[in-house]
Amino acid sequence: MKSAPFAYHRPGSVADAVEVLAAGDAKVLAGGQSLVPVLAMRLGRPGTLVDVTALPELGGLGIADDELRVGAAVRQRRVERDPTTARVPLIGRAMPFVGHRELRSRGTVCGSLAHADPAAELPAVAACVGAIVEVTGPRGDREVAAAELVTGAMTTVVGADELITAVRFPTAGRGEGFGFAEIARRHGDFALAGVAIRVRAVAGAVKDATLAAFGVSDRPVVRDVTDLLAHAVTEPDLRPATDALAADVVDTAGDAHGSTAYRAHLLGVLAARELARAHRQALPGDPS
Repeated sequence: MKSAPFAYHRPGSVADAVEVLAAGDAKVLAGGQSLVPVLAMRLGRPGTLVDVTALPELGGLGIADDELRVGAAVRQRRVERDPTTARVPLIGRAMPFVGHRELRSRGTVCGSLAHADPAAELPAVAACVGAIVEVTGPRGDREVAAAELVTGAMTTVVGADELITAVRFPTAGRGEGFGFAEIARRHGDFALAGVAIRVRAVAGAVKDATLAAFGVSDRPVVRDVTDLLAHAVTEPDLRPATDALAADVVDTAGDAHGSTAYRAHLLGVLAARELARAHRQALPGDPS
């Protein structure tokens, strides 16, 4: 299939891009790995594509003030291979599961956040670690907590006249442990269920633990699971609690790939395993 006709605009600055977006009936093009198939299937028919790929303002990747800042034009493959990404371990663990290598070579991190696919890994990772999304529009700049970015399937709080310019991930510190896992029919397919987990410990005790589930609802589902680690820290002991959590979290309808109950089972298993793994990393000397 072919897309409907559209105008193409390559802005010279972020301000120029925002001006075109504010005029209406326009969509941002960065990596295009989600947008182009949507256009080809005519599920979307914007009058103008605003190509921000070459804007130097959006191409930065680096560490500042204990945060990894990823510009909107930065490719996923660059983030995957850049040594600074090691400062945010969950990105390194999640990135190999984001589509296929060829897609990551063109797709952008911010593009994945903006697209807000319910089965996407990066929105869940961002929400789990408390990332901040930078947004600009005709009314100025603002910041959005990643956990509040997605409002539903393929829907975010970013307005049609606004542009995500960057996302900032907090870097990991001492006493932090992480877990990430997903189940898909084939590697690179959409996740049937997945989890991203962060555990923080202070003075030999768990301070807080956060779980973000994806592929099981219309958006990443974030839960404080600190209390679970107060009663159990091994995978078998955690299973009853994570099974109960999964039964509460999973609300997606069943389909040809898996029923609601099957997804809940997968989430319960993954959550227990990765929560135990993150706890061991945060408290490596814990005899339990």
